[in-house]
Amino acid sequence: MAAMAAPPPAEPPLPPGRRRPSLLAVEPLLFLATLSLGLQGPLATQYLWDRLGAEHGYSDRNRTDSSGCGDGNATADPLRQEVEALVSHWNLYINLGGFFVSLFSVTLLGTWSDSVGRRPALILPAAGMALQTAIYLLVMYLELHVAFFLLGRILSGLTGDYNLILAGCFSYVADTSERRARTFRVAVLEACLGTAGMVASIGGGQWRKAQGYINPFWLAFAASLAATLYAAFFLRESVKQKKEAKLLTLSHYKAVYRLYTAPEHPSSRWKLALYSLAFFLIVTVHFGAKDIYVLYELGFPLCWASDLIGYGSAASYLAYLSSLAGLRLLQLCLEDTWVAEIGLISNIAGLVVISLATTTPLMFTGYGILFLSMAATPVIRSKLSKLVSETEQGALFASVACVEGLCSLVSTGVFNSLYPATLHFMRGFPFLFGAIILLIPAAILGGIQIWDSKHDYNHFQDASLSPAKD
Repeated sequence: MAAMAAPPPAEPPLPPGRRRPSLLAVEPLLFLATLSLGLQGPLATQYLWDRLGAEHGYSDRNRTDSSGCGDGNATADPLRQEVEALVSHWNLYINLGGFFVSLFSVTLLGTWSDSVGRRPALILPAAGMALQTAIYLLVMYLELHVAFFLLGRILSGLTGDYNLILAGCFSYVADTSERRARTFRVAVLEACLGTAGMVASIGGGQWRKAQGYINPFWLAFAASLAATLYAAFFLRESVKQKKEAKLLTLSHYKAVYRLYTAPEHPSSRWKLALYSLAFFLIVTVHFGAKDIYVLYELGFPLCWASDLIGYGSAASYLAYLSSLAGLRLLQLCLEDTWVAEIGLISNIAGLVVISLATTTPLMFTGYGILFLSMAATPVIRSKLSKLVSETEQGALFASVACVEGLCSLVSTGVFNSLYPATLHFMRGFPFLFGAIILLIPAAILGGIQIWDSKHDYNHFQDASLSPAKD
């Protein structure tokens, strides 16, 4: 295959008196992309439900307000089960198609960005998300077969999809931040994820109820397009020394492989692996719990209505902002690792309370205890970025984005299977299971910090004794 052109040509000089606008803030781009994704995901699932339900003769007239609540033993409607299975299968096809395609494109384009710059690796996936949304709109306007949803997802996956935007944004922050300030900058990015998710979850649901699917999807399209334009015309390049590099070559995949097999320092290999494992477990529990919050709240004995579900969703997203504030304050007196440990304690305690929640106040108490639950992931991302060189940030965060995509698939399979299987003895068991799993990353982070402290102490002692030996 022909090699793709290396970095874009130099920008033409501007006339005297004019300055080209350029910003070092990648946060607006991530906010817009997350807003678009947050609107598309739930709305696409609801559209599939309504569309496939109508095709099989199941509509709102078949539903009752008490279904799924009451004593928790209501008999299931066979037609409803058939529609649920169809929607679940199509969601699975769409998610798997996007994941496996983006798995190869993210590692390719993310590593490529280490050479040619971050902007191309941010423009492409944002444009791909806009294309996907445009295809979804065509399906709705023209009532095309829902298989075109899969086509849109695959096309977006070819350009890197949302995972490449995550990789590019975190790489950009690693390029432009000092090591001591990197954890907080990463936390700011993650707070953008929570803020955009909160806006999308609350606004999208209310808007769909008032005006249907078309208008919210137009907003999702506009957000993706705005992210593309921002990356193309306003974002300053963060890679200081760009160089020519082929795109379609196996060397980019080898660069990701070398991160974990031949790092610069011997201790980096096992630290990268352990931090990646801790990140995988934390994000898997986070995604898995979020997947079943609504099911848990709809069922007996909580029996929440849509307004309470909206407030609960907002409360879960507020953890991003409260974790950012808590991280900033705790950094004044604690090492980053111990801040992450406190975040994990908050996460574990919150999940335990939610697993036992039988009343609305107790459920919101659980959400409140989760106020520092998102403090661990920015610490891990920051520590990972400090283990590799400046020219490997794209490869690193591309691999982290792939791990995050894998987390989504694993969490969906594990937690959505565990929930119905444990309803007969404890409805909140998946949350308790998640709390137990989080003990593993807590042990990993604490163990690495203790090892580093001993290693630094021994190194200091050796250095202080070396003059006496001479």
